Amino acid sequence: MPASKAGTDNEQMELLRGTLDMLILKALIWGPMHGYDVMAWLRSSSEEQLTIEEGALYPALHRMEERGWIKADWGLSDNNRRAKFYQLTTRGRQQLSVQTSSWARYVTVVEKILQTA
Repeated sequence: MPASKAGTDNEQMELLRGTLDMLILKALIWGPMHGYDVMAWLRSSSEEQLTIEEGALYPALHRMEERGWIKADWGLSDNNRRAKFYQLTTRGRQQLSVQTSSWARYVTVVEKILQTA
């Protein structure tokens, strides 16, 4: 399971298996991005509470590309460097929907358990 770093208090959180894929798919729903932009979007969207390491991100991107959830094309980044840009496929959008529904059910069950007296 990939690890992430919390914001200023340096607490450690572990991402549940499959969560990283779902978060990357969510980032790519906004349009094609290269790896650094995916990491930056996740960090910004989590209000600096979640940092995905390159060692977890790129294997996940490659795995999702092999599964047909995303496709990649080479292009130029904002600083004119050659970069691989990833974008969702139809299968990726379907997978995001499946994973989001599954995650919502999981959160509901965990909340019920935690609220049990």
